[in-house]
Amino acid sequence: MPPTWPLKDTTKTPLLNTDMILKKGEKVHLIHRRRFERDIRRHFAGVVEQYEHGMARLSGYVFVTDDLNKHVFVRREDRRTKIAAIGSGELIVNLLPPDVKIEKIRYELDRRRLVVTDGLWQMDIKEFGWG
Repeated sequence: MPPTWPLKDTTKTPLLNTDMILKKGEKVHLIHRRRFERDIRRHFAGVVEQYEHGMARLSGYVFVTDDLNKHVFVRREDRRTKIAAIGSGELIVNLLPPDVKIEKIRYELDRRRLVVTDGLWQMDIKEFGWG
């Protein structure tokens, strides 16, 4: 059945939900999805500076594995500002507790578990088995 005229005016209806899923000051841990088995594993831990329409401006640290066989994540020392498309499907986004110390985050292998920790808090992020 063809549409009836006049069509509903959608210009006044926002196309995107403007509710804030992330708020300024929240801490996040991002895992970039790998497209291929040999892709470098890239993670990011930081603080939300701004969030708007699915895009987040984050300040924090990048973690990468330099050797795919060792599963050791190395933090890049320089603090970075990153723009991340939160709803793109390319990122796994974990909200961190407010008291996590972003500057102290490191990765540890513990009995075939890969954990992200700041020394007091920890999160197991293994997908299957490591090692």
